[in-house]
Amino acid sequence: MAGDYHRGEMDIQEQAATYEAFGKMTKWGSLAVAVLLLFITLLFCTPAGFIGSAIASVVLLGLGVVALKEKPVPAH
Repeated sequence: MAGDYHRGEMDIQEQAATYEAFGKMTKWGSLAVAVLLLFITLLFCTPAGFIGSAIASVVLLGLGVVALKEKPVPAH
């Protein structure tokens, strides 16, 4: 069976798609955890209250979306 393998001839579309999906889930999941952690921390550990916590969380979410969105790849 090992003799059937030829380097560079295998279709890797599924592996590439899985790798890309994992990267995206990690990136956006990390932002979601950061926003939730900020909200909960400000809500329970500071006198900011619900509104202050929500505003700070929305600001972080907005900045995170701008920073993490995919940039267009320049043509060579």
